[in-house]
Amino acid sequence: MTVAAIHGRDIHVDVEGFLTDPMEWDESLAEALAANIGIDLTEGHWSAIRFARSDFAANGETPTLRRMATTGGVATKDMFALFPKKPAKKMAYVAGLPKPVGCV
Repeated sequence: MTVAAIHGRDIHVDVEGFLTDPMEWDESLAEALAANIGIDLTEGHWSAIRFARSDFAANGETPTLRRMATTGGVATKDMFALFPKKPAKKMAYVAGLPKPVGCV
């Protein structure tokens, strides 16, 4: 397990930079993680992040794009607008969750 200094704190991450302990996450860390990938968080981002974190807590895995659209109410095109190019992966990173299954 790797430790990275992010936003003045030591955070446990995997080799790709995803948090390995979602309990280390908080909203100020999310802001720092989003800034690392060039995203300024808006209420749309927070809505997706909050759904993803609550869904992860309930199901034990990061929601896929399909689940975000069908259960979370965030359309796939909106996810691409919020988190360009690799929306599920970027959303999981900012939300402090593991990379979604099937994400390359």
